[in-house]
Amino acid sequence: MKIVNKILLITGGTGSFGNAVLNRFLHTDHFSEIRIFSRDEKKQHDMRVALNHPKLKFYIGDVRDYTSVENAMRGVDFVFHAAALKQVPSCEFFPLEATKTNVFGTQNVIDAAVANKITKVICLSTDKAAYPINAMGISKALMEKVAVAASRNITNNTTTVCLTRYGNVMASRGSVIPLFLQQIKDGQDITITDPAMTRFLMSLDEAVDLVLFAFEHGNQGDLFVNKAPAGTIGDLAQALKELCNADTKIKVIGTRHGEKLYETLCTREEMLKAVDMGEFYRIPADNRDLNYAQYFSEGEKDISKIEDYHSHNTKQEDVEGMKKLLSKLPFIRKEVFNENNITQYLG
Repeated sequence: MKIVNKILLITGGTGSFGNAVLNRFLHTDHFSEIRIFSRDEKKQHDMRVALNHPKLKFYIGDVRDYTSVENAMRGVDFVFHAAALKQVPSCEFFPLEATKTNVFGTQNVIDAAVANKITKVICLSTDKAAYPINAMGISKALMEKVAVAASRNITNNTTTVCLTRYGNVMASRGSVIPLFLQQIKDGQDITITDPAMTRFLMSLDEAVDLVLFAFEHGNQGDLFVNKAPAGTIGDLAQALKELCNADTKIKVIGTRHGEKLYETLCTREEMLKAVDMGEFYRIPADNRDLNYAQYFSEGEKDISKIEDYHSHNTKQEDVEGMKKLLSKLPFIRKEVFNENNITQYLG
């Protein structure tokens, strides 16, 4: 699929992912107009002033409100659906709010896309949707089910709904890298929950690559997962210390409520049908119908032999490997190496 002079809408567009998309495409001919849809007028104002680009159009609205979503989608060709409540602790305290945004909001986005005959919608999910143990993950898992169910029932032969699922995005807003770096700058201890905890190591650019791959190769209801290396939180903290030449101490504070020891990007049930596409896995939609016999009397013989794809069993980076990965990040190059020519707007 060749994308030239199209109109793109990004829900939750003032977040880390939206900024990465803009950083990639604002000065190309892929999109003649990029619409930023979010409910935070302050972040929209900051982005408008910082980027000052004629391609950018800003829409105030909330994915919970169908009318505001539908208005923003008129004339759009492609949608990146990134709007979500993503913080594990806040979703634990307010699970209904997470459900309203992550589940019902996604249904609104898909319904509005179908009504406006959008070419393709990519819904962004998270590793926490695989074997979810917290409210954030449960709401995202249900979001995935909503998207797949909707894709199964689309009849306009125009709109394709796909999903991407990715793990920890390095230096994204609310992640541990900005937190660790601020603690180092403030002369505080770096607080980690469990040094043996592992996380996938994926950059924002790689997250954008994953979505673009889904745009080009996605069929109705497909879920795409990026293959990525991983490492321990303890080694990540040590790598940042060494990059900053800091003698900060590392303090173990214990695992937080709802926090996983490792990230799972594909369950073994999904790996049973996953298609290896080089740097990515494609997991086709489960398109069984309401013939319940297919769920209960026709099992999978090989499922017990297959392993999940998670951050404990993928390629592991040591401290030196993490330093190399971190050094490539615009956020680190600006904050640690003082490269002020980095123009990426981080919100």
